[in-house]
Amino acid sequence: MKTTKVKLCGNRSLVDLKTTTASTADYIGIIFSASKRQVNPVQLAEWIEKYPLQDKQQLVGVFVNEDISTIMNVLNNVNLDVIQLHGTETVPYILSLREHVDIPIWKVIHHQRQGLQLMQTYSGVVDGYVVDSKVQGAWGGSGISFDWEAVPSYLKEAQQQGVPCFIAGGITPQNVAQLLHYEPFGIDVSSGIEAQDQKDYEKITSLLEEIHREVDVR
Repeated sequence: MKTTKVKLCGNRSLVDLKTTTASTADYIGIIFSASKRQVNPVQLAEWIEKYPLQDKQQLVGVFVNEDISTIMNVLNNVNLDVIQLHGTETVPYILSLREHVDIPIWKVIHHQRQGLQLMQTYSGVVDGYVVDSKVQGAWGGSGISFDWEAVPSYLKEAQQQGVPCFIAGGITPQNVAQLLHYEPFGIDVSSGIEAQDQKDYEKITSLLEEIHREVDVR
């Protein structure tokens, strides 16, 4: 049984990066759009020089309805492995972005009644999905989970499209075992591994231990 992939997102400081890159997480997420976790790409480049990602870790840049020029500016400063679009980016926008980049593009789907139909509109256009909670006034990092009974439908659609699907929103070391029951390709965690607005080593360790424990049980 394959281990569920783990993305630790919302790293906002040198200390955060030191903590997450030292873990066994597969993906390290950085937010470049307006947010309390927003990071300057020039500053990030300096952090990575001090604490580079491990060989198998990948850097994910998170953007919300940004101009393509903004994304290109980030790429000029940092070597991203994945672009994650967390807003209301359209298919034409993504196709245009593809003319400028040659790395995977993930699209966030905010869970709602029409979420599955929205996901279907991106079929063949994106390289992966992150399904997150829809919370008024926030694009992500809310610490609120959606109804996980909907997870299998999203996973099935992603599988039919032949791309990975991560689940985000309100995931913590205490509830991750419940989510893993649905066997998602990956999970995306931010606030659930923080203490006092900082990535917490003990919470990250606990989360990863729970994931490996569940895999062993399977």
